[in-house]
Amino acid sequence: MAAFSKLRPSEKQIAQLTKAYLRHQPLVQRSLTFGFIFYVLTTTYRGLAGRSSPRSKSKSKGTSDAKDGKPQRVAVDEVFYKRLGAILRIVIPSLRSKEALLLLMHSSLLIFRTAISLYVAALDGKIVASLVRGQTVQFLLNIVRWLLVAIPATWTNSWLSYVQNKLAIAYRTRLTKEVIKQYLGEGGEGPEGKVYYKLSNLDDRIKNPDQMITHDIQRFSTHLAAIYANIAKPILDVILYNYQLSQNVGAEGLFVLTIFIQLSSALLRAVTPSFGTYTAQSAALAGSLRHTHFRLSEFSEEVAFFGGEEAEKQLLEREYAALVKHEENVMTKRWWYFCAEEGIIKWLWGSFGLMVCAIPVFFKLPGISSFDLGSRTEGFVTNRRLLLSSSDAIGRVMYSYKDLAELAGYTSRVSQLLDTMADVKKGKFEKALVSGAREGENGRILRGRGQVFESEEISFENVPIVTPNGDILVKSLSFYVRPGKHLLIVGPNGAGKSSLFRILGGLWPVYGGIVRKPPASEFILIPQRPYLTVGTLRDQIIYPHSEKEMRSRGVTDEELLKVLVMVQMDHIVEREGGWDVTREWRDTLSGGDKQKVAWARLFYHQPKYAILDEATSLVPPDMEGLMMEHATEMGITLLTVSHRPSLWKYHSMILQYDGQGGYVFTKLDAEKRLALQEEKQDLEAKLLEL
Repeated sequence: MAAFSKLRPSEKQIAQLTKAYLRHQPLVQRSLTFGFIFYVLTTTYRGLAGRSSPRSKSKSKGTSDAKDGKPQRVAVDEVFYKRLGAILRIVIPSLRSKEALLLLMHSSLLIFRTAISLYVAALDGKIVASLVRGQTVQFLLNIVRWLLVAIPATWTNSWLSYVQNKLAIAYRTRLTKEVIKQYLGEGGEGPEGKVYYKLSNLDDRIKNPDQMITHDIQRFSTHLAAIYANIAKPILDVILYNYQLSQNVGAEGLFVLTIFIQLSSALLRAVTPSFGTYTAQSAALAGSLRHTHFRLSEFSEEVAFFGGEEAEKQLLEREYAALVKHEENVMTKRWWYFCAEEGIIKWLWGSFGLMVCAIPVFFKLPGISSFDLGSRTEGFVTNRRLLLSSSDAIGRVMYSYKDLAELAGYTSRVSQLLDTMADVKKGKFEKALVSGAREGENGRILRGRGQVFESEEISFENVPIVTPNGDILVKSLSFYVRPGKHLLIVGPNGAGKSSLFRILGGLWPVYGGIVRKPPASEFILIPQRPYLTVGTLRDQIIYPHSEKEMRSRGVTDEELLKVLVMVQMDHIVEREGGWDVTREWRDTLSGGDKQKVAWARLFYHQPKYAILDEATSLVPPDMEGLMMEHATEMGITLLTVSHRPSLWKYHSMILQYDGQGGYVFTKLDAEKRLALQEEKQDLEAKLLEL
C-alpha cells in the first residue's frame, strides 16, 4: 500500500502529460510534419552537395595524379559542382532559352504525375474496402474511376519520357556546338586559333578528343537530363507521400520511421563505392582502346611492311584486357552494393513500413470515428500503397547519388576537354619534353616567347626552331623572303624544314626573336600527299570554300575548268561524270593526279605565298616546270622543300640546314650549283671505279 501511494504522484503526472499531449497533438503533429519536410530537404542537399576532401581539392585541376600516375578520384564534391555549374551555363544559357522551357514543362509533368499517384493510392484503398464490404455498385464505380485515371496517367508518363529525351538532345546540341566552336574556332592565327591541331600535337592531356566530343558529351547529356527527374521527382514524392501518410497514421510513426531510415541510410552510404571515379576510368580506358585501333588504321601500311601484326595484336589485347579487368572489378563492387542496397531499401524499410501501416489497426487514433473491417482494410491498403511509393521514392533518392556519381565521371571528362581547350587557346601547353629540355640554355629558350608582326614579306630575326617536345633544332634562325623571290629550303630529315612551315602557318608558338609574315590566310600548303576532302570534284579544287562561296567570288565552272587545264587535268571532269560527282577521291586519283589537284587548288585561291613540301615529286619534270612558271606568273611566292635539281632554276634564295643546328642562307646561283653538282657526281663515279 505504501509502494502504491508512492507511485500515485507519478501516475498522476503521466496522466496529466498524456492529456496535455492529446490536447496539443495537432500542433505536435504539424510541427513533426514540417520538421520532416525540412529534414528531407536539408539531408538531401547535404548528401548531394558532398563536401570535398582535402585530397580531392588538391587534385581538382587534373584527371591523374602527377606524382604516382594513378587516376584521380572523381567524387560528388564542390569541384564537381563547380565544373557542372560552368557546363550548365553553356547548356542553359538563359531562363528564356528552349532548354529552360523544357525544364519547366518537365517539372510540371512531374508534379502532375505525383498528384495522380496520390489519387490512385486513395482509390486503391476504396476499391479493396468496397470489395470487403460487398458493395457491388461502389466497386464497379471505383473500377471506372481507375480506368478513367489511366488516361492522364499514361499520357503524362509518355510525355515525361519524350521531354526528357528532348532535353538530352538539347543539352547535347548546345554543348557540341560550343565545343566544336572552340575546337575548330574561327580559323586565324595566334594562340586562339587552330585548337584542333594544337590539342593533338602540342599538348598531351587529351589523347582522344574524337571520343570526348562524340561519346562522352552524349553520355553526359543523357545523364544530365535524367538526373533532374531522378532527384526532383523522388524528393517531391517523399514529401507529399509522407505528408499524406502522417495524416493517416500520425506524424509520430513517421518520426520513428525517419530515425530508422536515417540510420540505415548512413550504413548504405558507408558501403557505396566511388562510382564517379569508375565511370571516368571506364571512359578513359575505352578512349585509349579506340585510339589504339585508330593508330593501327592510320599506320596500317607501315605495320604491314614490317609484319607487325603480332605486336599490334598484343598491344590491342593489352588495352582490351585493362578495360575488361576494370569493368569486371566494377561489376563485382556493384554486385555487393546492390545486395546491400536491396536488403536495406526493399526488405528492411519494408518491415519498418508494415509496422507503421499497422498503427491505425492496433491503436485508435484521435479523429477516427468508424473502425469497422472495411475502414481498417481501406486504411491499411491506402497507407501501404503510400508507404510503398514513399519507400520507392526514398530508394530513388539513394539511387540518385549513384547516378550523380556517374554524372560526375562524365562531367570530369567534358570539363577536362573544355579546360584543356581554354588553356591551349591561351598558349598554355602540357607536353612531355625530351631529356634535359628544361635545363640550361635549352630551358631558357623554352621559357621565352617571341614576337609576331604582320607584314607583306617574311622575315625571321634570331628565331629558335623548337619542336613541341622541347627539341631545339636551330637555336637562332634569321632569313627573309621578299615577294616574288622564291626560296628553296634543303637539308636532312629532322633539321627543321617542316617546323619552319608550322611557325609560318601559326601552328607552333614562337619561343624567341621576331617573326614578320603575312596572315596564315595568305599561305597555302601543298604537301607530298595532299589532303582531299569528302565531297564533289568541285570541292577538291575550291577547298575550303563551298560552292556558294565560289559563286560569290564570281567564279564559274568554266573558269574552274581553265584552272584544271593549267595542270593538264581538264579530262577528269568528263571521265568522272561531272563537277557534282562524289567519290572517295584519295582512292580514285593516283599520286600524281592528287598533286595536280593540289596545284589547281593553289591557282584557284591565288595566295601571296605557297609552301611546297615535295609537292612535285610524283609529276613529270615538264609538268613540274609548267606549274612553277604559272605560279610565278600569278605573283605567288614559293617556299619550296625539294631535293630535285630541276627546281633550282626557279628560285632566287636558298636556306640550307646542316642537321646539326646550323644553316646557310644565301642567294641561289642555279647554273653554278648545277655545275658543282655535275662535278660532284663525276668525282663520285671515279671513286666508285677505284
